[in-house]
Amino acid sequence: MISARTIVPVLLAGGSGSRLWPLSREHYPKQFHALLGAESLFQDTVARASQIENALGPVVIGAEKHRFVIAEQLRQSDIRDASVLLEPDARNTAPAVAVAAHFVMENFGSEALVFVMAADHAIGDIKAFTEAVTAAAEVAERGYIVTFGIKPTRPETGFGYLKAGPRLGTSSAHLVESFVEKPTATRAQEFIEQGDHYWNGGMFLFRSGQFLAELRKHEPATYEKSREAIDKGRRDKNVISLDAKSFSGCRADSVDYAVMEKSDQLALVPLDADWDDVGSWNFLERLPEQDADGNRSRGDVMFESSHGNLVHSGGRLIAMVGVDDHVVVETEDAVLVVPRSRVQDVKKLVQQLKRRKRSEADAHRRVYRPWGFYETVAFGERFQVKRIAVKPGEQLSLQMHYHRAEHWVVVKGSAMVTCGDKRFIVSENESTYIPTAQVHRLENPGRVTLELIEVQSGSYLGEDDIVRMSDVYGRIESKADSLAKT
Repeated sequence: MISARTIVPVLLAGGSGSRLWPLSREHYPKQFHALLGAESLFQDTVARASQIENALGPVVIGAEKHRFVIAEQLRQSDIRDASVLLEPDARNTAPAVAVAAHFVMENFGSEALVFVMAADHAIGDIKAFTEAVTAAAEVAERGYIVTFGIKPTRPETGFGYLKAGPRLGTSSAHLVESFVEKPTATRAQEFIEQGDHYWNGGMFLFRSGQFLAELRKHEPATYEKSREAIDKGRRDKNVISLDAKSFSGCRADSVDYAVMEKSDQLALVPLDADWDDVGSWNFLERLPEQDADGNRSRGDVMFESSHGNLVHSGGRLIAMVGVDDHVVVETEDAVLVVPRSRVQDVKKLVQQLKRRKRSEADAHRRVYRPWGFYETVAFGERFQVKRIAVKPGEQLSLQMHYHRAEHWVVVKGSAMVTCGDKRFIVSENESTYIPTAQVHRLENPGRVTLELIEVQSGSYLGEDDIVRMSDVYGRIESKADSLAKT
């Protein structure tokens, strides 16, 4: 048990970020990308949480399929005291916050303060942010569930709003009078002029016991099933894989709808800290102007007689002539062109890609794994070429394929290869052959990253043609991982 003033940050990291396609994709969504600086949005959120006074290590809630991405980014940020709760499927924020509250209650007690924050938001003024959290903690200790109202800077129609009620004593907090759904542009302008409406930033601070009491009153099934999902979950050191059957019993609702809009103990603390939910490509407005015509860009971009554009180049030159008020985003396998007024519709495009079963909806050409990454270089009928990088000391699973053979050429480092009953080293500029249906493993015994080119040939080259015999990352029984090269 801990003192009430100690705060446990809870980071919601399970979103898909479809409106930031083609950079954000289901298997590597926006929160894990470095969109605003050298670190990812997730890593920025972790760093922000660590600056809160009396904060403990974070509790991260993410998708099972992102387990190793989360682990790697925590390692890169030198965060060793995090706890990770893995969702078997996405069920909105109410179940996620519920399991987090149960976890905190179980480990730190009912008086522990829980600070729920999205892992894909941006906040520019850290001092204002931490001051608001301190103010909210004082209100939460009095038994309120505190939400943070973002001071609006424009008549935004893509956000929900909160209407502030009476002030709570001499503090900066107010009671929440009402939640307001996404308004029209005219109504949003009226909210700004009235001065008593705030953007709903989806951040909350509360005592774990207080929230769970409200959850039990308003959503008793989610209360019971979320606790059961933890109790029956699979535990591996600091990671809990939530029980899938129990978790599926939680209603797939937002925490706003399930609890917050029904509670009479909800307070609001204003937050004016240069906040952005990075919910669409318009977030590129944060970049400095590239020229006198209001164009903003990142990467290799040129403008001629163009105005007010937001452009992101992932590598190739983007040249724009006579184009106004558009967003252009380039990655290695897709290019998005959309008027700035239509960026919210990118999500509809992703839904269309999914209906057509296009791989671009879910994954990039480079796919990250706990041992490193692989990326597709070329493919055609009965062949596929990949670049594979294995981190020092790491290894792939012991595996075999029914329908394909593989040729490996080492271009950097040295590979320890298991092929049948043989085990041998393949050095730079050397190659080896893995026949169809042969049990094999690839390891990096060295101190530098191993890089090789893999040429696959055969009648079927799908990533589900894999049978694992053993795996140091515990993925043998995972059906989700059967779709991945490991």
